[in-house]
Order: sequence, then C-alpha cells, then structure tokens
Amino acid sequence: MPRPPDPAKRRDLLDRVRAYVMRNGLADLSLRPLAKALGTSDRMLLYYFGTKERMIAEALDIYERRPLLRTRELLKTVGPPTSPTGLRRFMEEVWQQFSDPDVRAALPLYLEIMSASVLHPDRYGPVMRDIVTQWTALLTSVFRDLGMGQDRARTQATLLTDASLGLLTAPLTDGHWDHADKAFHALLDSLEPSWHTTS
Repeated sequence: MPRPPDPAKRRDLLDRVRAYVMRNGLADLSLRPLAKALGTSDRMLLYYFGTKERMIAEALDIYERRPLLRTRELLKTVGPPTSPTGLRRFMEEVWQQFSDPDVRAALPLYLEIMSASVLHPDRYGPVMRDIVTQWTALLTSVFRDLGMGQDRARTQATLLTDASLGLLTAPLTDGHWDHADKAFHALLDSLEPSWHTTS
C-alpha cells in the first residue's frame, strides 16, 4: 500500500510554490524548472498535488495574509457592524488590507490566475467565480446583520465587491493607487446615505 503524502511536507511545498510563482508569474511556468528551484522533482509535485494548476490554486488558497481570510477573522473577533457608520469603518479597514505590501505584491498573480480561470476553467477551475462569490456572500451577511432584506443586501454586496475588484485592477496597469483610494472613498460617500434605510 502506498504511503500517504506527508501533510507537513505538502504544506511546506505549497508555501515555496507560492513564493516561486509570486516571483515568476504563471505565463511561462513549467513543472521541471519549478521542481528544480524547489529541490524536488516534477513527479513528486504531481504526486502531492495531481496537476500544476491545482497546486497553484491551493498555494494561493492557503495564503494567510489573504484579505478575505483576514476579514472573516475580523468579523469573528469584533462582530459585524451595527450601524451605517460602523459599516463604513469596516469597509475602510477591509480596503486598507490591500495596502499591505505583501498583499499588493500578490495582486498581479491573483489577477493572472483569475484571468486564467475564466479562459481555462477546465484547468484552473472556477477561481474567479469562487473569489467573487465568497466576497459577495461575506458582505451580504454583513448587510443582513445591519437589518437589510436579502435581495437588497446582496445587491449592495455585489456593488461593493465588483466595484472594489475594478478599483484594485486598474492600478496594476497604471500604478495610481492614490486614485483608486480616493475613488473607493468616493464610492462609500455615495453609498453610505442609503445604508441608513435598511428595509
């Protein structure tokens, strides 16, 4: 009977795969150079992860500094916002996480794999859909806790998720993070008054 993969070894490989991919991107990624850089073999990587695409997706998914993961932890720690003002502060804290140098450095790779998941869902799976769905579901629950009905909460969550994704994407091409920051706060300025009516 074959020995099951060592979980500690698998996690170590995922951490190192993520670091490698963040340095080199996905465009020209192949298993043999990756394996050589990690001091292992392409056969061993396939043994642990099955496919290159699954390995990359998992490597990003366990990244502890992901804003989605940290936002969930924030909600567990301090609880959901209880007022429109509190909700705005919460959203500003969420947005601020994307200023973290480690998070910002990972954004081009996330954009690359999200695009790949749209173009090649058979290989990368629904990564883009999953990211959007998870953020929208999280924010929908926040709006529901504020007292909004399900449909309105989902609409507000969709608006914030989709607009924020766009605001995070544009600066990757032009470098104008200050413009994106101002635009995000302008978005909150336009939305916050409507949050006072929760029906």
